[in-house]
Amino acid sequence: MKEKKSDEQWREELTDEQYHVCREKGTERPFTGEYNFFEKEGIFHCVCCGEPLFDSTVKFDAGCGWPSFYQTIDSDAITLQEDKSLGMERTEVLCSNCGAHLGHVFPDGPEPTGLRYCINSVAMKFKDR
Repeated sequence: MKEKKSDEQWREELTDEQYHVCREKGTERPFTGEYNFFEKEGIFHCVCCGEPLFDSTVKFDAGCGWPSFYQTIDSDAITLQEDKSLGMERTEVLCSNCGAHLGHVFPDGPEPTGLRYCINSVAMKFKDR
């Protein structure tokens, strides 16, 4: 991680929901996120530090209730970590720059990667090209 802040700093900068998802590894309810049915062209960035994460051209409708992408904007933008919480084995997706919890990745996405990055809307901010 490059960007490090105290818990107090994160609480001041983020909304309660952003803090819960990004810093406490929570999740937003399915089909409620701002970017689930979002179709503008641009770049999705980490809401905590602004790191570019996903291009809108790789976003797809997985029907899972969260924005889904089949690849990252740069392989160095995210860190993957084993997650055995809630009695499941999953792969957590973290922002490599600040360590924010973004969501999870699953091996059931479309080609060419076969991956589905299932990301919380509240963990991202969108910028037009």
